[in-house]
Amino acid sequence: MTAQPKVLWQPSNERLKQAKLTGYTNWLKETRGVSFDRYDDLWSWSAETHPEDFWKSVVDYFELPYADTVGEVMSSDAMPYTRWFKGVTTNFAEQVFRFAHLDSPALVYESEALGKGELSWSELKQQVASLAECLRSQGVQPGDRVVACLPNTWHAVVSFLAVAAVGAIWSICAPEMGPVSILDRFQQIEPKAFIACDGYVFSGKTIDKRPVIEEVASSLPTLKTIIRVNLISSDRADIAGKETISWQQASSQKPQLRCESVSFEQPLWVVYSSGTTGIPKAIVHGHGGVALMNIVSAAFHTDLGPGDRYLWVASTGWIVWNILVCGLLVGATVCLFDGALTGSGSTPDWQRLWRFVAENNVEAFGAGAGFFASCDKFNVEPGRDCDLSTLRTIISSGAPLTPESYEWIYRQVPDVWVTSASGGTDIAGAFITGAPTLPVYSGEMQCRGLGAAVYAFDDDGRPVEGRVGELVCTRALPSMPLYFWGDKDDERYLDSYFGMYTDAKSGQSVWRHGDWLELNSRSQASSGVIFGRSDATINRGGIRMGTSEIYRVVDRLPVVADSMVVDLEYLGKPSMLALFVVLRNESELTTEIEDTIRSEIRVSLSPRYVPNKILAVPGIPRNITGKKLELPIKKVLLGFNPEDVAKRDGLANPDIFDWYVDNAQEFI
Repeated sequence: MTAQPKVLWQPSNERLKQAKLTGYTNWLKETRGVSFDRYDDLWSWSAETHPEDFWKSVVDYFELPYADTVGEVMSSDAMPYTRWFKGVTTNFAEQVFRFAHLDSPALVYESEALGKGELSWSELKQQVASLAECLRSQGVQPGDRVVACLPNTWHAVVSFLAVAAVGAIWSICAPEMGPVSILDRFQQIEPKAFIACDGYVFSGKTIDKRPVIEEVASSLPTLKTIIRVNLISSDRADIAGKETISWQQASSQKPQLRCESVSFEQPLWVVYSSGTTGIPKAIVHGHGGVALMNIVSAAFHTDLGPGDRYLWVASTGWIVWNILVCGLLVGATVCLFDGALTGSGSTPDWQRLWRFVAENNVEAFGAGAGFFASCDKFNVEPGRDCDLSTLRTIISSGAPLTPESYEWIYRQVPDVWVTSASGGTDIAGAFITGAPTLPVYSGEMQCRGLGAAVYAFDDDGRPVEGRVGELVCTRALPSMPLYFWGDKDDERYLDSYFGMYTDAKSGQSVWRHGDWLELNSRSQASSGVIFGRSDATINRGGIRMGTSEIYRVVDRLPVVADSMVVDLEYLGKPSMLALFVVLRNESELTTEIEDTIRSEIRVSLSPRYVPNKILAVPGIPRNITGKKLELPIKKVLLGFNPEDVAKRDGLANPDIFDWYVDNAQEFI
């Protein structure tokens, strides 16, 4: 058992009294006759003993539009075939606009391309209604796919909600992504409509994306409609030879908003998370499950309600952007920041985001763990230089938040609740998260999420505490994937999550997430520490990519004979991406070759996946079936015993494996 870390924050009596979670538990006692002395008692009721009662209580507590029509909450089928709220109809956009009467803004934004501004709830609703009718006029129907390539501007939020209102299926890529990455995603789902920007502005530089949009659109034969969002030009030319509608045309009508009534499990969006092989997994989530999970997350685990200002810095290609937009489900004002986090000057300005927080009276501010680590590294003092008096919650995501970063935050903003979360694309939410009623321990996430039966398992499938195990979830959640797009017989879905463990009590399959987790008992709740990925997936600031996507770009270069990439994220350290290359004709790894490799990855995939190190090696270790030993080599480089990570009789080239063992210290 690890020693108990330092307590950095305790909720005041006033904070406890006002917490949304406290209001819910009081309501449970009054209306359901159940009460809980500790958070973990509430968690156990919600996740282990009475999950049906819990999810039904959430529907009733928030007075969701379908509350009176609920029959069966969840079927008895094992994961991944558990079905939710059979017979219930809903619509994500309809649930959002339950708050259209609010006087507070719906969106507040700052963009390097657009400047500063805000949209009221009525303005947002009118924009959504107009775009939804435009899509309908172009033949978009429930179940059709509408894709987008947009930065984090209000256009992206309007587009998503309009697609949801129609009952169509949304999918978005960030404009910094290259054509290979975008097409690997969009070609799978055969979209009917494409909403695309002509470019964006980042760090003061205008990035023209018209050639990429043209290439993508011309490679999607199912496209019938293209809607262009001009952010950097007044270009009116058709894209890919197809009739192109301007955003102004698409939003020119002023109809009433119509939201299609769809089933609880009607697909809402397709998001992408990569394994180690093949094209990105096209994960389908449903209207009802996403809304229900994120209402719980926003209200109980982020303490948000109507009018609260909520900023989470995120690329549109990251599930955190989707989760940010879900703040609208509880009436929060969603704050959008589009641009370089460090400003557009020649010298990095790490105060830029903190000034945005101060200027816009943000109450809940989220960013990747790396942002807070960088602020500490560069001696930023937002507590001294900015008025952060409205800030009451700081959220960290994307990677484990180190104890040093926790303590830096509390030196800057002493009376703030710091909550760190881990979950992600796969469930459109968090497994391990925070609660405003619990103390904050340095380096730890406060608790398991309500409804999420999360444990750390050892190799034999037994729960462990006080030591690292595999993060698993033993019961279904409403926001788990409905399926993977195009996944015949659910083969890839089952292999991704359900191939390792079976629950000893029920005999049912257990969700294995692919993270290393340590759970520790505290006075109120089991806290958690994430120790990075337990598989070979690359995690750069919370956005995951499969190694196969890197290989498709690198291996097509004439000078490269073979390659292997590993991400050495572990124990809260920043991601260190190492690319090993075998060069043809005994070539030397020159600066020119390195620059070529980096440029190809930057242009074809994303700058996010440019490796930290490129190393020439004599060979790539493989098993006897030819599979690259990404995970074993990753473990060797992280200090695991080589004999524990690979059996020599299963290796095709043990001498090459030995070479990595002998030279491991050179790589880290």
